[in-house]
Amino acid sequence: MSEGTWLAAVAHLRSVREPGVLVTLVTVRGHAPRAAGAKLVVSETQTWGSIGGGKLEAVAIDRARTLLAAGGPTPELFTLALSDKAPYEHGVQCCGGTVTVLLESLPVAPVVAVFGVGHVGLELARVLARHDIDLHLIDTRPEQLTEDRLAVFSDAVARVHVHRVAVLPETVLGELPTGTHALIMTHDHAEDLSLCDAMLRGGEFGTIGLIGSAGKWARFRTELAAQGHDATAIARITTPIGLADIHGKEPATIAVSVAADLLGRMEHHQAMAGDRAPSAARP
Repeated sequence: MSEGTWLAAVAHLRSVREPGVLVTLVTVRGHAPRAAGAKLVVSETQTWGSIGGGKLEAVAIDRARTLLAAGGPTPELFTLALSDKAPYEHGVQCCGGTVTVLLESLPVAPVVAVFGVGHVGLELARVLARHDIDLHLIDTRPEQLTEDRLAVFSDAVARVHVHRVAVLPETVLGELPTGTHALIMTHDHAEDLSLCDAMLRGGEFGTIGLIGSAGKWARFRTELAAQGHDATAIARITTPIGLADIHGKEPATIAVSVAADLLGRMEHHQAMAGDRAPSAARP
């Protein structure tokens, strides 16, 4: 297997938002079908590359899919003897060696959508771009999404997706993956309200955060209730956003506060999703 094959497989799973497991032959003692360093990528239904075929690979795929089903983020190591005296469910492999295999989860990256890339939105996006996420930036103002302004993301760890929309930023909602964490902070309270209404009407969002004052939220609650949303639905929106004990008003300060709060919520959301994953016994 060439290096490009497994790298391409990892990139493919990332692009289609499908989890997988990277399987690496870590050590080889004696004879084995492949040298240490060989890699295999496993998804729920497909595999790419090879660590040697036969019993070794079949056992590795089984264990990788067990890890995948359990949703476990912790890497796993296992050792396998390639001997006719060590039969497995998938038969024997008589190379005579012993191998150690590492399984590493390839989770689906979290998604964050920032609606409104003004002074605070841009600073927030800069902080979030240092994380391994898919980051969507949406604004109806062309001047906020110019190439010069977005040059700060040239070295981003995140995959940055830019949405330039003339009107109605809620039209982007259908393009966002399930579980997106949305942050509403446009320049226009009418846009903010429309986004809140649209998010409550459809789509499965991880979290919904709204920037603004207590007075703004009181008006929004009244408007959303008048539009038919009940108290449970309205409670899905978190406002204010950011850490309560940080009071600075500078855009960079607000951005750090909101990012820290969001990352904490994302970790909690991910942990809750993990608790709901079906358990699977290790072979």
